[in-house]
Amino acid sequence: MEATYNYKVVRQFAIMTVVWGIVGMLVGVLIAAQLIWPDITLQLPWLSYGRLRPLHTNAVIFAFGGCGLFATSLYIVQRTCQTRLLSDGLAAFVFWGWQLVILCAALSFVFGVTTGKEYAELEWPIDLLITVIWVSYAVLFFGTIMIRKTQHIYVANWFFGAYIVTIAILHLVNSAELPWILGGSTSLVGMLKSYSAYAGVHDAMVQWWYGHNAVGFFLTTAFLGMMYYFVPKQAGRPIFSYRLSVVHFWALNFIYMWAGPHHLLNTALPDWAQSLGMVFSLMLIAPSWGGMMNGIMTLSGAWHKLRTDPILKFLITALSFYGMSTFEGPMMSVKTVNALSHYTEWNIAHVHSGSLGWVAMITIGSLYYLIPRLFGREEMYSTRLINVHFWWSTIGVVLYIASMWIAGVAQGLMWRATNADGTLTYSFAQSVAAMYPFYTIRLIGGTMFFAGMLLMAYNVWKTVAAGKAVNDARIPEAVAA
Repeated sequence: MEATYNYKVVRQFAIMTVVWGIVGMLVGVLIAAQLIWPDITLQLPWLSYGRLRPLHTNAVIFAFGGCGLFATSLYIVQRTCQTRLLSDGLAAFVFWGWQLVILCAALSFVFGVTTGKEYAELEWPIDLLITVIWVSYAVLFFGTIMIRKTQHIYVANWFFGAYIVTIAILHLVNSAELPWILGGSTSLVGMLKSYSAYAGVHDAMVQWWYGHNAVGFFLTTAFLGMMYYFVPKQAGRPIFSYRLSVVHFWALNFIYMWAGPHHLLNTALPDWAQSLGMVFSLMLIAPSWGGMMNGIMTLSGAWHKLRTDPILKFLITALSFYGMSTFEGPMMSVKTVNALSHYTEWNIAHVHSGSLGWVAMITIGSLYYLIPRLFGREEMYSTRLINVHFWWSTIGVVLYIASMWIAGVAQGLMWRATNADGTLTYSFAQSVAAMYPFYTIRLIGGTMFFAGMLLMAYNVWKTVAAGKAVNDARIPEAVAA
């Protein structure tokens, strides 16, 4: 009997990536509308902005982005190692366990049972479940590499491996907490509630060491693993420079770990720590742009494909947003710039140029490559719909981030404007009122991006309906080195 790849778990995660993308972005559109029409959710407590905002963040990052990473990493590690996943049972456990984590987390946000920490609001039972799932994922991924039939470990797997190890460390340190059940609580909510093991500025430093490196490894390093596989595949060209990819890997992963304090400039954090975060953030430009250029220059000799290949448009546009975001981020970490930008809508623009422009678009492009191969089709149901999706997404992102850039600068200038006698020129209410036109443009842009996801879901559904699940993809015989 011929050995075959395990495409089942890849299919499952790929489909759920689309599903959770729609859910996460729908919540994003809803909270964008709430900032314009506060009573749009009829003042229902479980649909309040304070509960839906963290739900949106975590649904887009860990549900949409996470499922996309599981799908692509488990596909790539099999294909590049020319072996089946270590364990089909463990693969199934990781898939169903992650869906359970997502559902439990969503309920905890809606019902307000959270720690209240940015990017890490989950309660201790969910934290423990995440740990079990993540360890299982690590065993599955690294175990597959251990039984590989190829001598070489392709660079994409190095990026995936780094993100898996680092996220495990981040989760364990940041989630250290005291379950309130130890305090003798008898209510169900009290038994689920927990409090951070850290306090004051230490808690803030740990939080942003986690928060920035979750961005750095979950949303950057991991998706670069996607880039290093799917861009060469779709372009039909080898990666521009394999040596540069190795330098990119080590430089990026070392420097990123030290940049977290730039989220706490002009706070109680010691000045030396703030300066350290700023300096390392500026150093990040070099490896980030090196990786971006490595991906874009892979099209050398194949630029003409961009005219007719919308999947390649998604992938290369994503890299362009990656380059823009990784230049903007270090600039915003400079103390004088940060004094204007921090706490304003400029941050929202920066986050979404990375999350929508880079993360979502590289994921969408990768899924358009993957799904036909998982369902025995040569291509997606409609290439024209992919092209329409690309333009809707691109225009939506540009509207979103441009409006928030302008809003953020205006906001920062209004907050710091003073009269000759030293009093504030504008009240806080006036600065909020000035944001409404920009909030409306942001809502239009976000709605366009969300509509693109609905278009993608239709295209995927038609592709799946016309195809048949592939469970007999043959593993080629390993070629001797």
